[in-house]
Amino acid sequence: MSFASLKSQRQSKASRSYVTSTDDSQESHSTTTPKVIQSNNPNTSTPSNGEVTVYHGIPENVEVRVSAESGRGLWAKNLIKAGSVIISLRPHSFALASRYLDSHCSYCAAAPNSGLLRCTGCRTVWYCNPTCQTNDWSLHRLECSALRKWAKSAPSKNLSVPSDAVRCLGRILWQKKKEGFDSSWSKEIDGLQSHRHFLQPRVVENSTYLAHSLVRYLDLSSPGDLLEFGISSAGDLTDLISRFVTNTFALTSPSLTPVGVSVSPLVALFNHSCDPSAVIVFPRSSQNPAEEPQMQVIALRDISPNEEADHWQILTSYIDTTLPRSLRQAALKETYDFTCKCELCRDSNKIDPRESIWCPKSCGGMCPAPSDESETYQCVKCRAVVVTPGFIMDALRIGQEALEKATSLQDTDYNKALQLTTNIIPILVSAGLTPSCHPLLALIGLHKSLLLSSLSTDIAQELLDETIRTAAKHYIGLSAILYDGHPVRAVSLVELGKLLAVDEPQPATSPPANVAFPPSGPPRLKAAYEALVRARYELMIGFGRNNDGGELGRNIRETLVSLEKELGVWTQGIHNTLQDLLSSSQK
Repeated sequence: MSFASLKSQRQSKASRSYVTSTDDSQESHSTTTPKVIQSNNPNTSTPSNGEVTVYHGIPENVEVRVSAESGRGLWAKNLIKAGSVIISLRPHSFALASRYLDSHCSYCAAAPNSGLLRCTGCRTVWYCNPTCQTNDWSLHRLECSALRKWAKSAPSKNLSVPSDAVRCLGRILWQKKKEGFDSSWSKEIDGLQSHRHFLQPRVVENSTYLAHSLVRYLDLSSPGDLLEFGISSAGDLTDLISRFVTNTFALTSPSLTPVGVSVSPLVALFNHSCDPSAVIVFPRSSQNPAEEPQMQVIALRDISPNEEADHWQILTSYIDTTLPRSLRQAALKETYDFTCKCELCRDSNKIDPRESIWCPKSCGGMCPAPSDESETYQCVKCRAVVVTPGFIMDALRIGQEALEKATSLQDTDYNKALQLTTNIIPILVSAGLTPSCHPLLALIGLHKSLLLSSLSTDIAQELLDETIRTAAKHYIGLSAILYDGHPVRAVSLVELGKLLAVDEPQPATSPPANVAFPPSGPPRLKAAYEALVRARYELMIGFGRNNDGGELGRNIRETLVSLEKELGVWTQGIHNTLQDLLSSSQK
């Protein structure tokens, strides 16, 4: 079985996937009964600028509402079952990251193995076929010229293409000019909330750089030139950048690899929770390539209007929900300027698996991970006291530093990054951290990605087995904090199943007694089949039941058919051998 599809996962981080959505609310959790917006059109909203915004594509069982604490949001009018596609649409605008421009179509974001056609003008963007190129031409004719001028003035080859953010902003402005500033398309963009008065210093610095890069990309010589795009002041430009920064989504592949950025005003209406009831994915489910990339919001669990009001608001997550509360709150404050008050953030009496260690007496219970907030830590099961909190706190600090360092090195110094994860993970395990505890879970995930990238057609048995064990630990950690069917969890299980299905270079005739996993021979094949059956069940939730689990779900279905045949051969072979032995014994 080829490993090409898994190698691409090295660039994927769980913190980015179907969970980078943004919103215009100031709070994350409503405790008051929301009001339905009064309008002649039920799918309208009144943002802070006082103008009514009409949102197209809202299904009949969802409506825009406003609560005093969470602002605008989307709420279920009828029961929405887990795995249901709540909203499906093409983003208003998107742009591929520079590293994916030559491997993905710039119109539909598909990633064919071969056959992409390059634009002969800018020689930067590629398309699946002439149809995609023609469909994109109304915007790319402007983009093409801008890319050529940018490349000509670039100081180095590495800077010859502007960032995906700059290119996406350029497309938004060109589209607004094309559609008209009074069009519903433009008003939806203008209706996005701007947080420019609340941005943190680092965000302000990044936004300023983005604004200067955009002006250069549009080849403008003075601020007055921005008038043709409906921008009449520095404040207007700042608002545009702020709306973009706080209302973008990661454009991802069907297996959650971030490949660019996208903007959708309707999807940006979803409010935040660190314990979301819905996720945002790009499953590639449409039968019509012209409708791709299709952005979908999918229910992770049943959402019922018969529950309390704050439970039937449809909530997504703007951040990595595997992070502990302090890091989640810091990320939300920096970019969105609000303090999350979801149930996960409010309930400090329960042990959060993201911040947990094993019982020091090995009773099987857990303790809260030591921090500066308390002095005594006890197992919730046997009440044993942690006697070395300082050692554990040092391990947590070292682990966080190693994670940041290894993450920054993974693309530039693979060996150093792998050395860091290899050396630090055992230290955190010896300190008693559970597999779901941060930063151990993140380091295991990074270690898995690094190992995957080193696999080739000539795989060593030891390396393959280590990768399988790491993938299993990663899935176990994710399972403790993410719902069944969460896309990140489902993809992790897919990776484990595919690894188990890889042909063994040197199958062990008799595995060492102290190595229980992974198995060898037919038991390994059976384990692969069982993992992928479970993965397909989870994909059907996280990527949509009506989508058949998206492109990834369909691929796994084909893999399962192949494994069934292979297992059948094994079973038949064993049956024939037994029959031969029985016959010979009767002679």
